[in-house]
Amino acid sequence: MLGYLALLTAFSALACARDVIVNLGYAQYRGQELSNGVAQWLGIRYAAPPVGPLRFSAPQDPEDETEIQNATQHGSMCIRTSRYPAPEGSAEDCLFLDVYAPAGATGASPRLLPVYVFIQGGGFSSNGNPYNNGTGLVQASDMNIVVVNFNYRVGPYGFLAGSEIVQGGSVNNGLKDQIKVLEWVQSHIKEFGGDPDHVVLGGDSAGGASVTLLLSAYGGRDDGLFHAAAAESQSFANMLTVDEAQYAYDNLVNRTGCTGAGDTLGCLRDVDIDTLQRENIVTPFPGTQRRPLYMYGPVIDDNLVPDYTYRMFQQGRFIKVPVIFGDVTNEGTKFVPENLSSLSAVQVWLQAQWPALTSEHFSRINEYYLQVVNSTQPYPNSTRYWRPVSDAYGEIRYVCPGIALSGAYADANVSNWNYRYAVQDPDDEASGLGVYHVVELNAIWGPENVYWTDTVGTEPPASYYTSNADIIPIMQGYWTSFIRSYDPNTYRYQGSPRWEEWSEDERIFIRTGETRMESVPGNQKERCEYLTSIGVELRQ
Repeated sequence: MLGYLALLTAFSALACARDVIVNLGYAQYRGQELSNGVAQWLGIRYAAPPVGPLRFSAPQDPEDETEIQNATQHGSMCIRTSRYPAPEGSAEDCLFLDVYAPAGATGASPRLLPVYVFIQGGGFSSNGNPYNNGTGLVQASDMNIVVVNFNYRVGPYGFLAGSEIVQGGSVNNGLKDQIKVLEWVQSHIKEFGGDPDHVVLGGDSAGGASVTLLLSAYGGRDDGLFHAAAAESQSFANMLTVDEAQYAYDNLVNRTGCTGAGDTLGCLRDVDIDTLQRENIVTPFPGTQRRPLYMYGPVIDDNLVPDYTYRMFQQGRFIKVPVIFGDVTNEGTKFVPENLSSLSAVQVWLQAQWPALTSEHFSRINEYYLQVVNSTQPYPNSTRYWRPVSDAYGEIRYVCPGIALSGAYADANVSNWNYRYAVQDPDDEASGLGVYHVVELNAIWGPENVYWTDTVGTEPPASYYTSNADIIPIMQGYWTSFIRSYDPNTYRYQGSPRWEEWSEDERIFIRTGETRMESVPGNQKERCEYLTSIGVELRQ
């Protein structure tokens, strides 16, 4: 019923829509001003189709269009990994963005508006939230911001690496797509009433990882593409060098029948998309026994990505702008198998995610997380190992990196804020999922405005429409305040507590009716100090 009402509301707004055209130079796009006071342009092409000779290449400028383009439907999602045939609604030609702005805002407006550019997650394997509706954020800002969403290449289309790619194409193209969007914003956002000198970058999960990678891109070189950043569940996965990633290229060449070609990259570019997608599968990292959750991702290329993320921030090689980092309470529950039945199985699974994990590392992880397994409450369909391993995975990949990043910014005397999102849904607590990975998207965007394509996401918890509905204006207040002023407090929701900057490990604890500042617990701080100390060893 709730989904039906949301669709009915959207349909009613569209029924009263008025066409509005923007001229971007290379093309004119016809969007719509809706009756809710928000104008939207969907499916704007920001780069040329990355097909044929542009497959595995850096994004190029879009071609000029002489006719007015309709911008009333979302562009295709980028093709995900391990899904054959390619899911409906996805295509290799996928470099599109959406813009949401207050109706009537233009480049001639008396005041240009702050811009929020959001990078969706999906493990660099899929576009996890391709069509989040920016209406809720625009309205929560009192019609004072412009929101940009976009799709970027994932899997081998965005992150295949190897010597042949370096010589004849480009690596880290998914990240380069993101930079292309930021450059597009600098050139064109004024046409929508946005201020190119006030751009806030946001992202969740792999999008949060992208935020950290763009903060440290080119060794922290500031090209003026954004002026503040907010990362939700910033993800520190296993990172490979170009040479280490060669195995994935070689395997794909072999599986697609390109081994005997004189030009294997040219052969891969000529492979039809159906054949390529059939072989777009996840395989184990070299030296491991099982497949990781995510195989493809940014590689260290000694240029855009100079080094491991931990080392970049430890060395102060990052852009010094106001930032938010943070996580949910139960980051790992959406990822860890429920049937892990022994310590050896746990070690094999963790090493599949971080192949550099040694027996010595695992011994400490066992001490911190798994020695309590016999007293751990099992949940339906799970072993006693599930929640302890979820805690370990969540802190290794998400929580401890966020704490370390806040520490790095504090050491650099740059304003930064950290959060722990702890809003409990009764059904999720009973199932054991708890406050799961990126569930806070529902509160930031509004539960009716979040679009999920992954198992990482779900339908919004039912309580976000009932007992937890009050958390939505609080989260939207903090987020839109940060977008508008680089400070989550300036325009925060009336009555919500002040969110103090990170200092002495102080972060905000967010829960319906209980939001307050808290100190990082001593035992979590101890665990994170150890996990951060081995971060570079784990290739994070």
